[in-house]
Amino acid sequence: MSGAAWAIGAVLVPLAGATAALVGGARAGRWVGLATAGASAACAGGLASAVLAGGTVRHRVGGWGAPLGIELRADGLSALMLVMVAAVGIAVTVSAAAYFGGAGGGEEQGRRRLLFWPLWLFLWAALDALFLAADVFNVYVTLELVGLSAVGLVALAGDRAALGAAARYLVLALLGSLAYLLGVGLLYAGLGTLDAGGIRAALGPGLLATAAGALVLGGLALKAALFPLHGWLPPAHAGAPAPVSAALSALVVKAAFYLLVRFTREILPGAALPRAEVLLGALGAAGIVWGSLQALRQDRLKGVVAYSTVAQLGYLFLFFPLARDAGAATALSGAGLFALAHALAKAALFLASGAILKALPSDRLDGLAGLGSRMPLTAAAVAVASVSILALPPSGGFAGKWLLLSTAFATGRWGWAVPMLLGGVLAAGYSFRVLERAIASTPGDAPPVRAPLAMELSALALALAAFAVGLVPWAPLRLLGAGGALAGVAP
Repeated sequence: MSGAAWAIGAVLVPLAGATAALVGGARAGRWVGLATAGASAACAGGLASAVLAGGTVRHRVGGWGAPLGIELRADGLSALMLVMVAAVGIAVTVSAAAYFGGAGGGEEQGRRRLLFWPLWLFLWAALDALFLAADVFNVYVTLELVGLSAVGLVALAGDRAALGAAARYLVLALLGSLAYLLGVGLLYAGLGTLDAGGIRAALGPGLLATAAGALVLGGLALKAALFPLHGWLPPAHAGAPAPVSAALSALVVKAAFYLLVRFTREILPGAALPRAEVLLGALGAAGIVWGSLQALRQDRLKGVVAYSTVAQLGYLFLFFPLARDAGAATALSGAGLFALAHALAKAALFLASGAILKALPSDRLDGLAGLGSRMPLTAAAVAVASVSILALPPSGGFAGKWLLLSTAFATGRWGWAVPMLLGGVLAAGYSFRVLERAIASTPGDAPPVRAPLAMELSALALALAAFAVGLVPWAPLRLLGAGGALAGVAP
């Protein structure tokens, strides 16, 4: 199959799966989900192979290109994001099939089972479409679809806390979308095009670039949960069902970060707010510290992991001030590796928390004593994933963080290394709070009900994958460099 066919399949396969799951009902949902996950992963793998072999893949849907038609574009960065979605997606799907179970479980469980599969597969399709979109309006459409399906998944738990978190998420997501759309409207009014390449060629410094850049970057920063615009993230991620939390933390916030990279490196370079990249980095540094301090205060595993996400996202935003001049390629390599490793490790931790909640009354840290002897696979998943979160060698988290640190030292921007090093110390604090309980040899008082094996294995598989990224970093870096992505210029 051609690269264009793989790109189309990456969007249409999960979209068709979502439709089939909705029509087939709760009984057929998990089987449709499992089949769709395998087929979607094959499309992502096929597209990545095509990008590696021939560079950037382009496809004009219906034969209509810019400015009237919809164009799909996949370079190395896009392909890496699709591979990330596929890897996390397979594990989330397998875990969710066990988490929501088959027939039975009561009316409430049946409702969740009925709604989860179409919402999850629709989210998968929207993410793939976003990473392949080549014009800024279709980015808006896919960004809205990602947000709406994510809000529906957060509300799936159905309790007061989940509904409140979903409502807050919806309001702030719409606010971010409105800011983005206003910025895009200004660009179209001033330039007469929505194609990313056309905007880059026509846009110069001035009021239009400043106003549109501020709106676009501000809206995307809100959707990416950049400190201090992160208020929706901890309650949404901590209160949602575990498979949903894994997808949100690993994938959804990465979509907005990906778009920020595209805009600052390819569409608005040098024409947006003069110090936008420095501001994004400063807020990312503050997020590292604040998120880590909040994670230290949590008494539930999901709470620790949710606030850790705020901190870990801060590392990604240090990419922006580092990716200037000669540091661009190394910084993008580090950010790409770190994003991939973070997605795998963070999804593993959330899936592990889901397995714990199936076996124990709660995921409170003081109730995890003896987890290593009672649930060894889950304890191993927590331990291995924490190695990557801590950025210990030779994990994927270490490889990504090392490249970011190397960029800071090589370009003389030593100040940006300080929050990275401080964040590592703070991460050790909240991670060891979990690990000292998880690997304790003394069993807890309450004997666990055995968690489904599929949930434990899917968490462990993701944790091992996050670790393996550091053993073979050349594989994602080779993909990332395909099609000129490391140059930071759209091919």
